[in-house]
Amino acid sequence: MTTEKLNEKKGVVVRFVGDSGDGMQLTGTLFSETAALDGNDIATFPDYPAEIRAPHNTIAGVSGFQVHIGKRIYNSGDNCDVLVAMNPASLKSNLKWAKKGSIIIVDADTFTDDAIGKAGYTNSPLDDDSLSGYILIKAPITSLTVEAVKDIFTDKRSAERSRNMFALGMIFYIYSKELDHTDSYLEKKFSKTPDVVKANKAVVRAGYNFCENTDVLQSQQVRVEQAIMPKGRYRNITGNIATAWGLLAAAEKANLPLFLGSYPITPATDILIELAKHKSLGARVFQAEDEIAGICSAIGASFAGALACSSTSGPGLSLKSEAIGLAVMTELPLVIVDVQRGGPSTGLPTKTEQADLYQALYGRNGEAPCIVIAASTSANSFYYAFEAARLSLEHMTPIILLTDGYLGNGSQLFRIPKMSELPKINPPFATPNDETYAPYKRDTETLARQWAIPGMEGLRHRIGGLEKLDGKGSVSTEPANHQKMVNLRAEKVQRVANRLPDQKLIVGDETADLLVVGWGGTEGALKLAVEELCEQGKKIAFTHFNYIMPLPKNTAELFNKFNKIIVCELNMGQFVNYLRSNFETKSFLQYNKTQGLPFEVSELKEKFNQILGGK
Repeated sequence: MTTEKLNEKKGVVVRFVGDSGDGMQLTGTLFSETAALDGNDIATFPDYPAEIRAPHNTIAGVSGFQVHIGKRIYNSGDNCDVLVAMNPASLKSNLKWAKKGSIIIVDADTFTDDAIGKAGYTNSPLDDDSLSGYILIKAPITSLTVEAVKDIFTDKRSAERSRNMFALGMIFYIYSKELDHTDSYLEKKFSKTPDVVKANKAVVRAGYNFCENTDVLQSQQVRVEQAIMPKGRYRNITGNIATAWGLLAAAEKANLPLFLGSYPITPATDILIELAKHKSLGARVFQAEDEIAGICSAIGASFAGALACSSTSGPGLSLKSEAIGLAVMTELPLVIVDVQRGGPSTGLPTKTEQADLYQALYGRNGEAPCIVIAASTSANSFYYAFEAARLSLEHMTPIILLTDGYLGNGSQLFRIPKMSELPKINPPFATPNDETYAPYKRDTETLARQWAIPGMEGLRHRIGGLEKLDGKGSVSTEPANHQKMVNLRAEKVQRVANRLPDQKLIVGDETADLLVVGWGGTEGALKLAVEELCEQGKKIAFTHFNYIMPLPKNTAELFNKFNKIIVCELNMGQFVNYLRSNFETKSFLQYNKTQGLPFEVSELKEKFNQILGGK
């Protein structure tokens, strides 16, 4: 491959879209992994249709996968530099994400009268002026795919299954990528069907060669700058897999078996699937008949001495609320992972939203405080899953870890740590035959009770959902005792703040005119927006919260350094109202979005500029 005269860019965004079954998720994954092996930083955003089997060639059935590659990548990007649309419906629904002047590649063979009509067009967009502001490549992808494999597959349907590989070959040419990684993947994936390997390799090269012989694309070939990253072993990882790995690592550092009791639910199911692969590492997975059974099995596993977890999304968290209250009352460690999606009810199963913060903070009867923390990138889902387990085990209380569909399904590069780099986890186990043992006797610093596992000699005790007598743990309905236990459980959670890192500015300094505040999975877009404004000379700063209940101890001190604070989140204002309740003397502005989509950097910059301009 000749690359001496190529245009260079710091970053590019490619969006693959097509009908469900067109292989857009695989195409995007192969491109992102090839880019990573070529030295680029990456972030991805799968955009699944909400309907399982929408009618063919309709907008409801469009599936997409966006890839952002470059030198320094924080999010999956806003508008794309290249849009690959495999049918009219995918073009119609995704054209809004293409930059003006960007490349639009379409499979011209799919633009039949029937498909054009199903997409809602009155005439073909390939033949009018609606795409005049773009570089339109009308590639006969289907027919060229069939031609490329005619000596391998004689039936057209089998041949057409590889047409996503033709589009992949085109993108490899445009962004100057080698084909070796995809060859290796195909050889491993389809090792038992050599004809499939041969066909897909041929189609990838056919797409590559098509671009090589298309004049307009020869001038559009680009080389993307490589990332500068710390040395180490990296892999492309989704947030859900990172979460599963973080729980596995925590179990090893705590020297405990890992148990996950869960019910499958989008977009959290991959956590259950991943942990089920690791029985050799001591993981035990129970796919329960419903959400309640899943978390109750986890509470039983915790009582028996395991690192117990349950994974879910918003509707499942609602169903788990009573059982979480039981874990609060019994003061057992329990990690609940909530991969958030749009609500209410079943809502938007395949779309992202920061919908469940109120539920995590307050969604239980009585006074039942839990620790609440949030991951903020696909990769750091590993570390916050590990941290969730550590805090829950060492403080003997349930914890809710919030991620979301954007983090869980999206991916980025992850430097795989050595186990020696992770801290040891020290659960407060009771000592067998300790004559001073009492079930609710507490550590003076953390207020955590000791963990007596069934079978520990001499430590038989009562446990259950009714109120406990302080210290002894027997059932008590005495008013003053109930008040004391409510206070102790709340104070135990608040004392977690003594072991949390201080809240710090990520971008900017204390002289800024505006502080931008975020939490959870919005970090990448917010950070990039504030960085770009700082580069333009704007006085703006950014801080991002991962620890929510309790908040870091210096939060008020940090807020008091700024006159204007805006809180940005993908809901109607749950975190900003939580902050208002904690810091009544501060005035918080807010910016909210509930479209099932992540923030765009452009919309954030526009909002921040309005505030900085006094509007």
